[in-house]
Amino acid sequence: MSVKKKVIEEQQPAEAHWYALRIYSGHERKVKEGIEMEAERCALTEKIKQVYIPYERFVEVKNGKKRSLTKNAFPGYVLIEAVLDKQTRNLIMDIPSVMGFLGVDDNPTPLRPDEVEKILLPEGAVEHRSVIEAPFRVGDSVKVTDGPFSSLTGIVHEVCTERMKVKVMINFFGRSTPTELDFAQVKSVSQ
Repeated sequence: MSVKKKVIEEQQPAEAHWYALRIYSGHERKVKEGIEMEAERCALTEKIKQVYIPYERFVEVKNGKKRSLTKNAFPGYVLIEAVLDKQTRNLIMDIPSVMGFLGVDDNPTPLRPDEVEKILLPEGAVEHRSVIEAPFRVGDSVKVTDGPFSSLTGIVHEVCTERMKVKVMINFFGRSTPTELDFAQVKSVSQ
């Protein structure tokens, strides 16, 4: 390689890639802030572009009330967009609670663009892939709190988390009758 070609390559900025960083679970925010502060202190913000904690939204129904919550999608991991060289890698690895990069034989492996795209969905798109945690399971005893069957009890026969509905077998006039209700219309009966 000629000296002129080597000088041109050194002058061109390297391309930043996304990497997954393994950290102690529960320390995601602390690590993110630590990397950002150190990058700013060492004037490496042009090489360490972004630190991202992946999260997901979900709807929780408790006591008949819906709550929209967020939780860490990948506990113990933080994504970082950076140009990895010796200086940036050492800065990242010196942050407390950082265990290392995902990769083979101590070589960080960049994430594929399609993987990054799925994780970094725009705020509105995240809402569409919400995860719903059903408060009921098949076989649970429940009491109807709203509607024409109010105050009757039954057994959960089927749970449909996508529609937030539950099919309950209610004993009505001596017959077991399947009734579809919203999660908010029933509550668990303590056994």
